[in-house]
Amino acid sequence: MNIRLLSLFGLIIFLSSCSVSKRTTKNIDKSFKELPAFKQGFAGLMVYDPEEKAILYDHNGAKYFTPASNTKLFSLYTGLKVLGDSLPALKYTIKNDSLFFTGTGDPSLLNPNLPDSGVITFLKEREETLVMVPPAYTEKHQGPGWAWDDFNAYYSAERTPFPIYGNLVKFSFKSGVEKPEIIPAIFSDSIVSTTSERPRVKRESGRNAFFFQNSKRENNFSQHVPFHYSTKMAAALLSDTLKKPVSIKNSSEIEFSEKLYSIPADSIYKRMMEVSDNFIAEQILLMAAQELSDTLKSDIAIKHMKETHLKDLPDEPHWVDGSGLSRYNLFTPRTMISLLLKIKEEMSRERLLSLLATGGQSGTLKNFYKAEKPYVFAKTGTLRHNHSLSGYLLTKKGKLLIFSFMNSNYTVPTSELKDGMEQILLQIRDNY
Repeated sequence: MNIRLLSLFGLIIFLSSCSVSKRTTKNIDKSFKELPAFKQGFAGLMVYDPEEKAILYDHNGAKYFTPASNTKLFSLYTGLKVLGDSLPALKYTIKNDSLFFTGTGDPSLLNPNLPDSGVITFLKEREETLVMVPPAYTEKHQGPGWAWDDFNAYYSAERTPFPIYGNLVKFSFKSGVEKPEIIPAIFSDSIVSTTSERPRVKRESGRNAFFFQNSKRENNFSQHVPFHYSTKMAAALLSDTLKKPVSIKNSSEIEFSEKLYSIPADSIYKRMMEVSDNFIAEQILLMAAQELSDTLKSDIAIKHMKETHLKDLPDEPHWVDGSGLSRYNLFTPRTMISLLLKIKEEMSRERLLSLLATGGQSGTLKNFYKAEKPYVFAKTGTLRHNHSLSGYLLTKKGKLLIFSFMNSNYTVPTSELKDGMEQILLQIRDNY
């Protein structure tokens, strides 16, 4: 009798669960059909339960979308598979009285948003003559498919083999003062005042000439502008910081026998994922390529990942950069699900969720998906008329689901689209 009762009880639970799942699916379908945010654009959503190994919901999951900064999830996985626990900062060797060193693409050197890399202390303490050797590097400063006129924007810092100061110049304007304070100070001779009505600093394309409005500011504000990179500029910045000369030697014959490591890799992963740091994302691919081939070229890292760790993805990713600034990138929601599952398998749940932006609490999600108990841990991605959100969703029942919500070609305000997405994600949180 007890066995029969237990079997009956189990059947009731199962049927109830199926009923809730069907009802939730219908409600989500209805949201896609009726909410104005989704009526003209193109949306895709896939939700996956990794414990049950079951797809809970699929709406255009096999269609391609422009992922924007969701691409950084690919960069994160690349770092996890290729880079170690600490970042390679320099490769070097000592010959006679000279220390020859070359860049690895490490983004942490004098980067105000990251921990101290230790490189400056290391080089300051050396008694040898310092010689910078440019590594094998053929990349353009901006990635394929980037908006050409974004070169002045902080989020479009140049990709380089030897990053320094995050490849940005900081201009700090104080109330009542005409000329800004500049970090690094070496660029103080590169700024020119104009009578332009532009209130902000504008760099000239292709060179380090910065123009600013010739007037006193009413309020304090600061602006970060990418500087135009060259090996000569990197050596000058390093020399100015170290207060001792750094020369340059172009040679492919020098063999570097030693490697200096800088900061924990999770430091850059967290920064990249929480606030969507494009510069770090690009440098991760360059560092990975250098580890794989001694050549800093993003395509090397991308090709390696696609042919090894990502060869079993359900749809081939059209992947061209690290940050997602390129509109050439195209991924499907079900490919994002597969990638997120791979990432989940690489680390503990606590570490995984700590690296991501958290709804209502941190990073790019601080002002969205607010709840008494956080339920969205994900990576955002936004380009004009494209917005994606892919990551992990914690249900009220304690299940950690994987989801990818991608939108392209919408014309409503992104805030309205996010409201519609939130309605759907709340249904998933409350019913699974």
